[in-house]
Amino acid sequence: MSEHETVSQKGAETREFSAEVGRLLDLVVHSLYSEREIFLRELVANAADATDRRRFEALTDGALALPEDAKIRINPDKDARLLTITDDGTGMSRDELVSNLGTIARSGTRAFGEQLENAKPEDKPSLIGQFGVGFYAAFMVADKVEVTSRRAGSDEAWCWTSDGKGAYTLAPATREKAGTDIVLHIKEDADEFLDVWRLESIINKWADHISWPVTILKEDGETTANKGKAIWRRPKNEITEDELNDFYRHVSHNFDTPWSTLHWRAEGTIEFSSMLFIPGSRPFDFGQEQSRDSKVRLHVRRMFITDDATLLPSWLRFVVGVVDTEDLPLNVSREMLQATPVLARIRKAVTSKVMGELKSRAKNDAEGFEKFWENFGPVIKEGIWDDAEHRTELAGLARFRSSAVDGWTTLSDYVARMKPEQEAIYYLTGDNADIMAKSAQLEGFRARGLEVLLLSEPVDSFWPDRLSSFEGKTLRSITQGLEDLEKFALTNADALGEAADLEKLLPALKDALGEDVSEVRGTDRLVGSPVVLAASASGPDLQIQKLMRRSGQAMPETPPVLELNPRHPLVRDLAARAEAGQSVEILGRVLLDLARIQDGEGLKDPAAFAQRLSELLTAAR
Repeated sequence: MSEHETVSQKGAETREFSAEVGRLLDLVVHSLYSEREIFLRELVANAADATDRRRFEALTDGALALPEDAKIRINPDKDARLLTITDDGTGMSRDELVSNLGTIARSGTRAFGEQLENAKPEDKPSLIGQFGVGFYAAFMVADKVEVTSRRAGSDEAWCWTSDGKGAYTLAPATREKAGTDIVLHIKEDADEFLDVWRLESIINKWADHISWPVTILKEDGETTANKGKAIWRRPKNEITEDELNDFYRHVSHNFDTPWSTLHWRAEGTIEFSSMLFIPGSRPFDFGQEQSRDSKVRLHVRRMFITDDATLLPSWLRFVVGVVDTEDLPLNVSREMLQATPVLARIRKAVTSKVMGELKSRAKNDAEGFEKFWENFGPVIKEGIWDDAEHRTELAGLARFRSSAVDGWTTLSDYVARMKPEQEAIYYLTGDNADIMAKSAQLEGFRARGLEVLLLSEPVDSFWPDRLSSFEGKTLRSITQGLEDLEKFALTNADALGEAADLEKLLPALKDALGEDVSEVRGTDRLVGSPVVLAASASGPDLQIQKLMRRSGQAMPETPPVLELNPRHPLVRDLAARAEAGQSVEILGRVLLDLARIQDGEGLKDPAAFAQRLSELLTAAR
């Protein structure tokens, strides 16, 4: 029997479909949604749409006016294993039941199945919306679905029944008022959807802010499961600060007040309403999250769709809130959102809005922005590393500690303070800015009046290479054995003492230390310390090496360079020993261990270090 043939019996009409329908419904039920509870979102969304349509039609036809207590009702019946969703919407005539609920069936051919399977991700949402398959998510939890509906303005009611296996039945029915009843015969493995608490949690999660009341029938009466007001769609002047704070706490699960609230409506090629919050404090578990993705909630016509739409880049993942659009179909699945062109435009607009707010606050509220930076600066700097489009903007917003000024500074401020002949922005990476401020690595720079930025977050070891330069000035780590210092005169060279001749010491010390160092050389960047470690020219920065080792990642061992201060008494004494042909190994190894300690490294052999130090102290008696 073809899909256009019917069998009539006592007013009932059954339509059978081609063999591909079973395969197609299986594709819809198992390929479009990853969570079974989605079915309730779909049915409630359809009910809300039908109620909205009736309200709109009543504007021109008073006979279609909604009842004063219009709502969406959910009635779970555990004994009968039935779940009923009822609305007061426009309802459907017989032909509309065939058109709306039979669309997938009438289009249930092999060609449509292949079209859905083979469509590009960005094309699937329009296909899904076009063919109205969201209703069929009901078959994820029901082995039979009955839809009884009466069109507003009509006296006739009809019942549509299907088991989702390739056929549906239409029969005359009775319904006192216009609207629709959907009865789901719940499967044996879906008992949870007959529990009131489970239904309440689903409505609270997926449909909390649709405009119509959603009630659930209990033994002691009805209870409203949703708040029923989309605060983000209301005018700003109608929303109190308490309401904003309550909603912020609802979506963020935080207990503070927001540092910034962004509430606006975008109009034009795309339309959406949005209410976003930047937290006023750093959540206690922030940074320990399993995912770096943004969790801003996506709504379509007030209905929650997902918080996995990555509406903001990962470096803005601390932002919470809602984006609500009219330009996506309600039954679009999360799996298909990533490549949707509409969503890409929304992402760009929302990101631009947040960036504009950060720039404005950075310019007009320096103290407040510094507080924000202390909370979320490390996350923002991730964007300098992995977001080429916003890299330069983010670098301009970034705040840093410095060897030359108290408090925070910016890259632009650093450039403004640079010496006229200075070509690079110098920085030092480490674990603690206060400790780094006392590092031997800074001595030569301070002695020449050169400022160094103190970067103390793990991400700081990576983003400078990606940024490369700022306002025409190269970013350069001071641990990379610089030759730059030769260009700048010492401010008090006479007080540093005479420099030792290191010609014989350098090869002798390299032989004594062997593979523990890649090179031994003299340096002008030390003033009060005898030695310092530097990265090999062929290896990564020292801080990157430490981070990699701490994270357990395998990487080739790259021995550091040991740099000597030729003006330091210990180095002059060591040079004299080498000149006299004496061994330099014990003192040389002690100096290498001291360099490791002052660089924040642990000793490879603490016992050997203690023994050598003991020998030197004994000899010095």
